Amino acid sequence: MTDTLDIKITKSAQSRLQETDFDNLPFGKTFTDHMLVADYADGEWKNFEILPYGPIELSPAISALHYGQAFFEGIKAYKHADGTVSIFRPDKNARRFNKSAERLCMPTLPEEVFVQSIAALVDLDRDWIPSKANHALYIRPFMFATDPFLGVTPSATYKYMVIIGPVGPYFSKPLRVKIETQYTRAAEGGMGYAKAAGNYGSSMLPARKAAEEGFDQLIWTDAKEHKYVEEMGAANAMFLLDGVLITAETKDTILDGVTRDTVIALAKEWGIPVEERKVSVAELIEGAKNGKLTDAFGAGTAATIASVASISYEGEEYFLSDPQTREFSQKVFKTLDAIKYGQAEDTHGWNYIV
Repeated sequence: MTDTLDIKITKSAQSRLQETDFDNLPFGKTFTDHMLVADYADGEWKNFEILPYGPIELSPAISALHYGQAFFEGIKAYKHADGTVSIFRPDKNARRFNKSAERLCMPTLPEEVFVQSIAALVDLDRDWIPSKANHALYIRPFMFATDPFLGVTPSATYKYMVIIGPVGPYFSKPLRVKIETQYTRAAEGGMGYAKAAGNYGSSMLPARKAAEEGFDQLIWTDAKEHKYVEEMGAANAMFLLDGVLITAETKDTILDGVTRDTVIALAKEWGIPVEERKVSVAELIEGAKNGKLTDAFGAGTAATIASVASISYEGEEYFLSDPQTREFSQKVFKTLDAIKYGQAEDTHGWNYIV
């Protein structure tokens, strides 16, 4: 699995593992002993290396800082009871990684190289993977342009890196969400389907305004009319409306989420109708009023299955049923956990064993 990619490995002189408080793991703030780095130049990927985690030296003129050629992925690795380590569906992340690269006029990375490079780093730092429930090793592959040149043109050189770290739950409680009708996350013809760094930068002001009002997440709407639901700030938005699982279709403005795809596959297996289509705000609000909206949640690698407690729209807050009583999302959450942690048979081959 990891023996075909030539990676130079320089181990850290002293591990920080014993200094790490695994009972206190704020998401995205703790990193393991090592990171992976590779360079793109002269039309090829080269210099794959795992080295101690730490700062890197860059020119202040690199085009990523000035023109936004940068994107990332998010993946998780899990530890099974017998010590086996698995990465959940990295092949799908590899495909989306390359979709982002193409949209940003950046070089693609062969899928097998993407998966093997991640697996090599996870294997080296496997002792960092938490064994606790709802905990995992978060994997952040990313790429950015490195030409030291001030000009609006694609860079000729790039750096691919992977950093990893142990994490607990992303959300600690069911979410109060607000349907956003002023700001826009993405527009048709844009790059909303890519995990471009700039997409997240533009979302921060409206997210902060919502947080100041007491909301946990936004539900973005279409840029043209603000009539249709797109996705949440940290996850794809999914709803069970009158017995049908509905979610926005993945076009220009919607991320093709790995967890989203997994939930859809499970729903179809269980005989639940699935509709990937435009989801209007009006039908959601009507469903919340008449009780036909029986489940709502965010689906994402970081968020996993994040229950929505209430939906606010135009100053009115609509409260949904107790998340603990929701049959569908609870079943999805428990089924996904059982597969990821090796407690149930992986009939789909979703677990990549390291």
